[in-house]
Order: sequence, then C-alpha cells, then structure tokens
Amino acid sequence: MKSHQSLRQVCQRLFYVGILGFMAIVDMKAQAPDLQKMTPEERTAYMKKMRAASQEDWEKMMGKLKLLVPVLPLPADDPKRPQQLKQKEGSNNWYDEAGQTHVRSDWGNWTNYEEGKASNYTLPNPLTLRNGKPVTTAAIWWKQRRSEILNEYLTEIYGKTPANAPKVTFGPAGTDSTVLTGKAVRKMILGRIDNSRYPTVKPSIPVTYYRPVKASGKIPLMVIVWGSFPQPMPNIEKLIDAGWGVALVNTGAIQMDSGAGLHEGIIGLMNGGKDRQPDEWGVLAAWSWGLSRVLDHFEKDNAINPKQIGIQGHSRWGKTALLAGALDPRWAIVFASCSGSMGASLEKRSFGETIDNVAGPGEYHWMAGNFLKYGGNWKMMPVDAHELMTLIAPRPLFITGGTKDSWADPKGEFLACVAASPVYTLLGKKGVGTTEMPAPDVSLIDGELAFRNHEGGHVDSLDWPVFLEFAKRELQLK
Repeated sequence: MKSHQSLRQVCQRLFYVGILGFMAIVDMKAQAPDLQKMTPEERTAYMKKMRAASQEDWEKMMGKLKLLVPVLPLPADDPKRPQQLKQKEGSNNWYDEAGQTHVRSDWGNWTNYEEGKASNYTLPNPLTLRNGKPVTTAAIWWKQRRSEILNEYLTEIYGKTPANAPKVTFGPAGTDSTVLTGKAVRKMILGRIDNSRYPTVKPSIPVTYYRPVKASGKIPLMVIVWGSFPQPMPNIEKLIDAGWGVALVNTGAIQMDSGAGLHEGIIGLMNGGKDRQPDEWGVLAAWSWGLSRVLDHFEKDNAINPKQIGIQGHSRWGKTALLAGALDPRWAIVFASCSGSMGASLEKRSFGETIDNVAGPGEYHWMAGNFLKYGGNWKMMPVDAHELMTLIAPRPLFITGGTKDSWADPKGEFLACVAASPVYTLLGKKGVGTTEMPAPDVSLIDGELAFRNHEGGHVDSLDWPVFLEFAKRELQLK
C-alpha cells in the first residue's frame, strides 16, 4: 500500500513523541525500552523497527476491512497541492508563508487552514433519534438517544472495552517525599494488572499522587492523563495551592502509544497476543479503562471526596480525557486541552488535523479498526465531536485551544461546543452561551459547557487558572 512521504514523516515525528512519552518507566513495567540508554545507532534501528511493525499492522487491518488507498502522484507533481506551498531544504514536508506544516494524507487530501474551504460538512443532530424522531425530553435522551450515540462510538470509532477485563490491585511503589518547597507530599502508586491469562505481557498503571501538606478532610482530586515526560510541576503547584490533590497516570505502561505495541499491553493481554478485530478497542479506549481503574482506587480513599474527582488531558491525552469522561459517568468534571481531531474539534470540518491524519499508519492505533473505513470518507462517519461532548453532559466540561495551534483547530472545537449545547439545555444545564467565536483569552465559563481559546500555542498551562475558577463554582468548592 502506497503512502505519502510527507504524511509519513509527520506520523514518524508523532510516533517518536509517543515513544518518549513512556520510555522512562521501565522499572514499572512500561512496554518500551529506555531510549536514553541506547546509542544513536541503536535508537535509530529501534525506531525503524517500530515504524515498520506499525505500518504492517495498519496494512493488515486495512486488508481485513478490504480497504485500499489511492495511488498518488509525487507531492511535487500533485495537481491538488496548494501552489503556494514550499519545501524547506532538507525536509520532505511542505509549508505555507506562515510556517504552518501541510501534509497530504494517504487518501490524497491536503491539510487546509483556510476558513472558506473548511465548511463543506453536515453535522448529525444529537437530538434526532436514528428513526428520525426528535428527542424532546430528557427521558428520551437517557433511555434512547444517548445509548445510540454511545454504541456508534464503541463499534465504529474507539472500539469496545472487553467486559472481562482483569482485576487491578493498587499498592505503594516508592518512598513518600515532600515536594514543591514543602507544600505537597508525593507518593508513588502502582496498579498491578492481573496477567495470569497471558503472562507474556505485563501492563501496569503507574500513578504519581500529590496531596497538599496542609490539607484536612476530603479534598477534590484531579487525575491528569500523562506519559512519563517530565511532570508539569507548575500546573501541579497551581492545583496544590488551590487545595486539590493531583494524580498523574503514566499511560504508556497501560498500553504503548504505537501500532507496534498492539500485541502487548492491556490490549495484547486481552487478545492473547493476537491481532485485533475491527470493532475491538484501540489505545485511547485502553487508556480510558486504566483511568477508570485509577478512579476506582481513589473513590475508596478516605482523604478524597469521591464526588469531586475530575480528569484532564492535553493533546492526545485531551482526546483521552474526553473519551474517558464519556465512558465513565463517575468523572465529576472534564478538562480537554488542545485535543484536535477525534477529540474536541469537528471531525468532518477540513481544517488542520483531520480524520485522515488519525486514520493513517502513525495514529490509527488510537482507534478501533473500523475507524479506518472513514479515511477519505468523512461524510459517512456516523458521529462527530459534538456528540462525544454530549455523552459527558450534563457534567461540567471545559474545552480549550490556542490561537497558534491551528493543527488542533480551536474554532472547530468551539463549533463543536455550540453544536453540543442544545443537549446541555435539554438536560437542564447551560451550554457555551453563544454562537460567536470568542476573542482570544475570553473565557466562556458561565455554563456547564465551557470554552477558552488562549493567546498562544499547543499548551495547557495558560488555562489552568481559569479551569480552577470554573471548577470551584461547578463543584461548589470552598
């Protein structure tokens, strides 16, 4: 199957970032070796091997679904390539005058950043049943429509979580220490996943837990979806200062962020090391399962208020936070930062990251195999991002983007909030409150569905103070 070189390089870059996200927790049974201990030659060989394995698995799933990608001309000869794009010396990627990266997908679609070309789509109506009848009451939503949307996500988009997932036992995994100039106690916790059905693989759920030293009684907790990057101590300190506990979860130890790892981790454990079927869970659903097990653990902690446990994620982990919030109604509040396609931005809208990019060989593993059917075939996808948000309703949801993060399409994220708002209204809550895109740094936090587009790039640090203000009201914190 022929793939486009420019997209391949972007996928490789994203893949490498994913590898870095979990390589450091080897002592906690992460799937990847420690790349920092490899020579440059060993690292290059390892990455090449992993990319090849991911490509092979992608092609096998495409074959299983009888899907083909078109044979494309070279990018330089492609008549569909926007003519203003130029290549930088030594790069196979294309760039516009603003320096934004453009790629061509395996289905021949080029990245678009022009609003005038982004609006050729029709959104499914979350308040219309599959039989065409309107959803006019909250009872109809809960009894019929919500389950219709959820089922489409489980079978077609993210995959079904196995009903017989193994037991997880949490225990201490390190010495407690005082951090943040004495303001917090840090504890290492490890969730040990029963792998007796397939002992070859050893996934786990490593958690780093921070609690304010001066905290008394039951406090709110924010679970942050994370890898093993250096931990975001400034963000953690903001939460600690506000009286929150913080739990960072290393997702890479649950499931590798690569198609090369689908025969290992919790997915490999459940499949006995065999290939996935098209409707079985992908990595985002596997991470969401692990996050729910973390929620199980902290719900039993007498020092945590079980009704005030929230979840946050940024970028690919923002996608995960949304999915986790949709799948498990116990999450009291959800914060998704710069989550882009298959996160908060409208999927059928052609702007920045699209369905094609996620369905390519660098990111397809996040999703169920069935999702590949919608590469180059966006109109046929039965759901869109606003409907993922409705699965979280009426709980508080905070969506953020950045003015310099066009790839994640902050306007598409806002438009999804607008389209999800009628469901919040039906359920007796307030949506985003406007149909006009707010100015940068203007926070729309008056309702349960909140939005902010910060002035800046692909970061979450700029939005934590606003989240804390939003959560204080929504969770009625002191």
